[in-house]
Amino acid sequence: MPSFDVAVIGLGALGSATAAALAGRGVSVVGLEQFELGHDRGASHDTSRIIRHSYHTQSYVALSKQAYADWVMLEESSGASLVTTTGGVDLFPPGAAIPMIDYTTAMDTEDIAYDVLDADEVTARWAALRPPPGTAALYQAETGIVPAARGTTVMQRLATVRGATLHRQTPVTGLRPDTTGIQVVTPGGTLSVGSVVVTADAWVEPLLRPLGIRLGLTVTEEQVSYFAPPQPGQFAVDAFPVWIWMDDPSYYGFPMYGEATVKAAQDCGGPVVTAEDRSGQPDRRLLAGLSGFLAGLVPGSGPPVRSRRCLYTLTPDRDFVLGPVPGEPRIVVGLGAGHGFKFAPTFGRLLADLALGGLPGPELHPFRLDRRALVDAAYATSWLV
Repeated sequence: MPSFDVAVIGLGALGSATAAALAGRGVSVVGLEQFELGHDRGASHDTSRIIRHSYHTQSYVALSKQAYADWVMLEESSGASLVTTTGGVDLFPPGAAIPMIDYTTAMDTEDIAYDVLDADEVTARWAALRPPPGTAALYQAETGIVPAARGTTVMQRLATVRGATLHRQTPVTGLRPDTTGIQVVTPGGTLSVGSVVVTADAWVEPLLRPLGIRLGLTVTEEQVSYFAPPQPGQFAVDAFPVWIWMDDPSYYGFPMYGEATVKAAQDCGGPVVTAEDRSGQPDRRLLAGLSGFLAGLVPGSGPPVRSRRCLYTLTPDRDFVLGPVPGEPRIVVGLGAGHGFKFAPTFGRLLADLALGGLPGPELHPFRLDRRALVDAAYATSWLV
């Protein structure tokens, strides 16, 4: 089989962005996807994802600035319109499990503007939102939506136009470092490459385990649901924000986007599964819990019309994995931990840097593979962000 400078394993959002970034630098890159391109078995399908500046640490807010800039560059490179600005509200009920001060401090440090609203002010601005008394809200005007399946397809097409070779139905069964590079083993033969970027999400640990790498990942099967509001005008993108309920359990939702429905979900509410052993079918329990919550916060959201499942591949600290394998810098890992899509073009650029021999910058320090959360089995798991 032919040799390439870099192989990218897994062509969801992060892998597709990485392939596009590498091909744009003139290196030979092959992308390997074990299923069809655009499949619905992972975490990059469906309609929409949130993009936002509001995050709990300065490092995340700083990365969000890069993400917005990189989405604009992707729009310019591809000719596709990808970012829809809606504004967003983070809703903190009394005694919220997620501290609001973490968000305000992080945004203040990075000079991100926001408004603090009370419950009445939220409802006065968006009549369809009815937060309970005592709720505090952070409004950030640049919050918005990026397309999931369509955005991933755009990045795949850009990678191909730039010269990348993308293979579907090509699972990788092993990685073998040697003195000349990395041997990438597939059922059809072995590829010889200079370096590898592993963006295989729920399938990442089986590839890394023979290299002595264990990340302590947990895979959950999540569910998003779509509701048909009887008064859809209240939920148009110019009339209704992206919202996030900043408590445990945490929920989030969207305005109408591409159709006359609103999308909502619980964050990290699904059962623990594996990449291969999961139902793929709508879960009535998850839908009932979400519907009950929406009846209070968004009473006009209407009846559910469909639900879809996806996988979250979660680190114990919910932080990303972005860095080289300790002791083997020619193998680089990228993992979004269930909230990475908004950063996909940025992660693609940074992972391409690493694959071509660059050293991790300070912005990647919190996401290295040898951090305590990934190597200490006693680390206390927390998925709230």
